[in-house]
Amino acid sequence: MLLVALVPNKASADRRSQPNIVFIMASDLGWQDVGFMGADPTETPMIDELANQGMVFSSAYAGGPFNSATEACFLSGTYTPRHKIIDNSSAADGKTDYMRLLVPAVEHRHVKIIQAASRQLEIERSLSRKVVCIPDVLNEAGYQTARIGPWFRGRKTLGFDHSSIDGENGLKGTSAMKPVVVEKMTDLAIRFMKENRRSPFFLYISHPWVHQPKRMNYELVKANDTKLGFGQVKKTSTYIPYYPGTIDQVDESVGRILEAIDALGISESTLFIFTSSCGGYREVSKLAPLRGEKGSLFEAGVRVPMCMRWPDVIEANSKCDVPITSVDFLPTFASLARGQVPRRQPVDGINISPLMRGEEIPERSIFWHYPLYAQGTGLEIDLPDGGTYSWCGFPSSSVLRGHWKLIEFHEDNSVMLFNLRDDPGETQDLSTVYPDRTEELRKQLDDWQATTKAPIPTVKNPRCVLP
Repeated sequence: MLLVALVPNKASADRRSQPNIVFIMASDLGWQDVGFMGADPTETPMIDELANQGMVFSSAYAGGPFNSATEACFLSGTYTPRHKIIDNSSAADGKTDYMRLLVPAVEHRHVKIIQAASRQLEIERSLSRKVVCIPDVLNEAGYQTARIGPWFRGRKTLGFDHSSIDGENGLKGTSAMKPVVVEKMTDLAIRFMKENRRSPFFLYISHPWVHQPKRMNYELVKANDTKLGFGQVKKTSTYIPYYPGTIDQVDESVGRILEAIDALGISESTLFIFTSSCGGYREVSKLAPLRGEKGSLFEAGVRVPMCMRWPDVIEANSKCDVPITSVDFLPTFASLARGQVPRRQPVDGINISPLMRGEEIPERSIFWHYPLYAQGTGLEIDLPDGGTYSWCGFPSSSVLRGHWKLIEFHEDNSVMLFNLRDDPGETQDLSTVYPDRTEELRKQLDDWQATTKAPIPTVKNPRCVLP
């Protein structure tokens, strides 16, 4: 038995108006690491074929700068402050001496500091079963639902009829990221589609790749060596020689699923979406000219590649520049499935299905919140000894409306304003140039923080050595 199954309570389904939904989320795939966004097309031929047959979303955003936050936003349709899942470790990563605010951190050792830090932020590691998620909505609309891939939510199925971590052993499987796991996941996904092709289904594949690419099969690394020109590849800690192999695996998986959908004759009744969980690592991803990397609220941390295919509904070789984000999918899928959005919890996203048909949606603002620290590239700080240190993540919130983006820094309550149309790399702070717009967006952000009860740390870190 490869899937963990529950007994569903199904409603009748009209296949003419309820499409199958296949949603593939790669892990940590940078916004330009696929051909349809700028990479070498020969490296992702299957993903690019999917994009060519449908619509590319050039302004797609992850719900958070880390996998866990984005997945929770996607499944629940709610922003980070509501579900309280911030990142994979639930603690700040980096030198605590350079953290001005006291937050839960990996390096904290003193018991009193750990306790004081924990009181600053309420952080969850898993969605509560009380939260209504996409599978709950779709089950009620008559869908079979399955989730396949690494899972950090314990033994909770969160409403899915079927669930498997490694494509083989259900929820008892291992999340170890090995090439064979991706192959087994894909095998199981194809089998699920075959078994449910006569009734509507929702298939969510959470790929282990390209996360932690140095775990890639060493033989595949050597096979890529000549093409990539790295010289003699050694088993080092660097990600660089390993990364293309992980992308190859994801591309092959997408190609096999796309081929299976066509072979089963369900292309016209299947919406196929491909995206990434968050930004990539600057060491290996094609992130320029964007600022930051995975873990950052700067663009490189939250902007992701995304494409969708639905023959006869989505025009082939089309493009959409309207910003969309992870919380939009629950209300979108509910609309397509003729289901009901949750009534006992807020839904922060909107129905974006009109965009698939080339229509417009109301302009709105998109929000992010990250109250921890993460070491990486993005925000460089000066140290007392004359050196520098860099965070990719830092206690902050941000809002995007159109091409204007404002970031609020909780350490000193300052803000930065960027015009992404003219300055996608977020190099020029325009907050003093456009004070009215800055005030408008900041008020939106403050109101949103109050509405969602966003946790903002305020206690100073007693270990901080910075002025």
